[in-house]
Amino acid sequence: MSASGRNSKPQPKGGRGRPAKNTAKGRGKGQGKGQPNRPRRGDGQRGTTPIRTPDEGRGGGHLGGDQVEGRHAVRELLMAGTRRTREVIFAGDLDPAPILDDIIDLADEQKVTIREISRSKFESMTRTDGAQGVLAMAQPLRPTPIEDLLEPERDGTPPFLLLLDGITDPGNLGAILRTAECAGVTGVVLPRHRAAHITPTVAKTAAGAVEHLRMSVVGGLPAAMKTLSQRGIWTVGLDAGGERSIFDLPVADEPVALVLGAEGPGLSRLVRERCDTIASIPMAGVLDSLNVSNAAAVSVYEITRRRAEASGGN
Repeated sequence: MSASGRNSKPQPKGGRGRPAKNTAKGRGKGQGKGQPNRPRRGDGQRGTTPIRTPDEGRGGGHLGGDQVEGRHAVRELLMAGTRRTREVIFAGDLDPAPILDDIIDLADEQKVTIREISRSKFESMTRTDGAQGVLAMAQPLRPTPIEDLLEPERDGTPPFLLLLDGITDPGNLGAILRTAECAGVTGVVLPRHRAAHITPTVAKTAAGAVEHLRMSVVGGLPAAMKTLSQRGIWTVGLDAGGERSIFDLPVADEPVALVLGAEGPGLSRLVRERCDTIASIPMAGVLDSLNVSNAAAVSVYEITRRRAEASGGN
């Protein structure tokens, strides 16, 4: 049965009214009711910073992200609270699940409209494969000025940036953003042109990371890298032909930016020339390269490990 209105609740298949709640304690991520107690780096420190400009409704500077699909991505959107959610829409044939309870309760708390529609209508609205019966319409993400990314975090942590040169595959971008948020990257820089921004596929693959990462959009990466150099941020390009291994970099706890190129073409010429050093990931097998999102995971966590060691962490 379809329903609409602010307080209309979806009635998943297999039960009347709201899905049965799971009250067991100690549930891991992706299960359970309400907001987990784990701290979020976005609380008071990070998260996408809104820019209050008159052209907000005209798309000036938008990163995208106005349609969010998938259970984890929608729940993280509501939990983060960094932007307004206008509506949450459910397919009408869902089985009960704890994560659906989470979404419904969070939407209720924030007075977000909840709608249930037929599966066929729901599928006609989706723009990803496997939206898991849930999507949300939200205020688009707003980019953070790059100058803000060059400052230390409030706790004194120096910048750890990720610059993405011409990555157009949404699945790769989403996976990279998820890794970046988990590894403690403090900001991501995207070029305005010839690069993917936050599509529904990116948001779903990132599983909520877009709600916590600060992201800047620049006219061109070479000019942005010149600014980084002037501010004392060391830029490390990742390329198969790099002169040193990513595992041998003298990375400590100083400001650093990792630069990744598109799969296939790699780093563009000007971007490569602006890097302070070019590093590679050693290949021990027959194949000579990794998928760019996998290469990002290896490199980001190696830098994270070295920074933690330099600062006395674990």
